[in-house]
Amino acid sequence: MYDRETVELALMALEEGMTQAEAAELAGAARRTVGRWAAGRLPRSYTGRPWGSGKMGGASGERKAARMSTGGLHDPPATGPLAGLEPAQIENLLLRAVLADLKAGGWDPASISNRSKCELGERLRRETGLPLRSITGFLRISRSSYEYHRARLGRDRDAAIRRHVVELFEASGGAYGYRRVHAALRGRGVRASEKRVRRVMREEGLEAARPRRRRYSSYAGEEGRAAAPNLLLADASRDLHDFSAARPGEVLVTDITEFRLPDDRRKVYLSPCVDLHDGDVVAFSCGTSPSKALVAEMLEGAVSATGGGLTLHTDRGWYYRTPDWVAACAAAGVTRSMSRKGHSPDNAACEGFFGRLKVEFFRGRDWSGWTAGAFIAELSAYIGWYREGRLKAFREGGRTVYDTIRGRRARLGPAA
Repeated sequence: MYDRETVELALMALEEGMTQAEAAELAGAARRTVGRWAAGRLPRSYTGRPWGSGKMGGASGERKAARMSTGGLHDPPATGPLAGLEPAQIENLLLRAVLADLKAGGWDPASISNRSKCELGERLRRETGLPLRSITGFLRISRSSYEYHRARLGRDRDAAIRRHVVELFEASGGAYGYRRVHAALRGRGVRASEKRVRRVMREEGLEAARPRRRRYSSYAGEEGRAAAPNLLLADASRDLHDFSAARPGEVLVTDITEFRLPDDRRKVYLSPCVDLHDGDVVAFSCGTSPSKALVAEMLEGAVSATGGGLTLHTDRGWYYRTPDWVAACAAAGVTRSMSRKGHSPDNAACEGFFGRLKVEFFRGRDWSGWTAGAFIAELSAYIGWYREGRLKAFREGGRTVYDTIRGRRARLGPAA
């Protein structure tokens, strides 16, 4: 029933310390059959005698003699350019080939998946001319598993999700990593593991933009009568903050960031108001100057959207310490909170939004030829997508859920 190569491979696997189950999988034989071979009941195909007429002795007995008489695993082929090599040279050749293969992850064949073993095995067969028995034995893969994967080497195993992955990544403007692409796939009803999504993105060269490192800087603004306490500082002795809110519109943070356009001497400034409850951009204003009018427009939009009665945290920028700003906050019932002098991490929640904004929207794009007006329109469209279409990770009931900010509010109701 089994040919000589199968029996020999199983016996050699047992000699190398494998269990009967492992040797059976390697040789492509039944485990009970390998157990009979281990007990010395060898088939005619191996001994030339009737089944069970030969008994196996110790390491120096009939099994060793049979192995030596039939040739070793690394014996060179009878013909071809490798015919004159020694078995040790054949083994060294295989090890070097595996080490040079990028899929191997090292020389140990046990670290390679069966599909990668088959891909490597086919390359070894083409380059060395060794018989399939030597290839499968060295790579520790059964003949049946090898043939199974060889028949599927030309197929794209991820064809069903590849188009969806590319579409979702491009629809995000290159902002999504594999986790959000995976979540968006589930939203389309496409079932696939994160590992498959990550593999497809790597094969397609799809990589989400990453933030650049920059040196720490902080404005050590002067104290003044317009200063306000830091209401987000939970424990000053340990420098712990509470960047959370129980309800939408309860605690918001704001700041100003700038964008430099290559073909427009003017800079564009953005003043957003971010809700600490779920990261929603409640209101924002854009302009070409970081003026009192810019922050006043943002404040008016935030009060209109929330109804007032909120806590608004800022840094120590001069526009947040003017009499006009202080009076506008008091008239709208806004409780002011300010970062400490020289502690820009006190407003880390807003800085985090700026980081995502710069990475996903601004950096990596060619803004040549853009005017300030066209850029502001594009920036406004991105913020609209950030609120309505961008997937965000939320913790609900001890698990991570991906949803849009506005979609989650609609799903959970006004108390979200």
